[in-house]
Amino acid sequence: MSAALTAARKRLLLDSVGVWVSIIIVGTIFGFTARQASLSLVETSGLSAILFAGAAQFAVVGLLAGGASWAVVVVMVWLLNARHMLYAASIAPHTARLPRSVRARIAFLLTDEAFALTSAHIARLGRIDLPGAWYAGLSVFVPWNLATIAGWVAGAALPDPATIGLDVVFPATMAGIALSLVRDAAAARALAFGSITAIVAALLIDPRAAVLIGGLLGPLAGMIGAPRTGARR
Repeated sequence: MSAALTAARKRLLLDSVGVWVSIIIVGTIFGFTARQASLSLVETSGLSAILFAGAAQFAVVGLLAGGASWAVVVVMVWLLNARHMLYAASIAPHTARLPRSVRARIAFLLTDEAFALTSAHIARLGRIDLPGAWYAGLSVFVPWNLATIAGWVAGAALPDPATIGLDVVFPATMAGIALSLVRDAAAARALAFGSITAIVAALLIDPRAAVLIGGLLGPLAGMIGAPRTGARR
């Protein structure tokens, strides 16, 4: 093993430790809120193990608790996870020679945090390091799933979260996730317009339809006025 590879893997390990803190906190909150939404431990763990996408999992819990149809749930999950296709495209040149089955498994583990760890590791080496890519993905997957279970189990001690103000955990967490995704004017427009239209739709139409309406119109507002690739200045 070269010195450069050893140094890069040590840096990857250190970076992942910092990520664990947020993963454990948010994963625990997810498990807790899923229990409060009447999901069983199997259902809650299944979402973390199969869907494995923080924001989408919170959305699924909120939609199911609100009585939304599965069609609405599927559309919202697709919208929230569409950015993962960009993540995969970003590292595709480095994984092109890997077997398709290996690429599929790496893609499944490619969450926001895992992508950040993997892309930084690739940048340091100038190539894909398969053990490093596996570690980056599993270092997110394992603590997220363990934290989910811990949060669900801990929820048994708090049958009525409203009594201590924890009923705001879900909306506060979703607001934090949404704000963390705002990195430019287009994202800000999408968030603002999507939120406003969702509120109006909830008041005038139906709360279950509001999420879908806001989720569809928000991104459209973000694309309006966005600079086109290759446009003249």
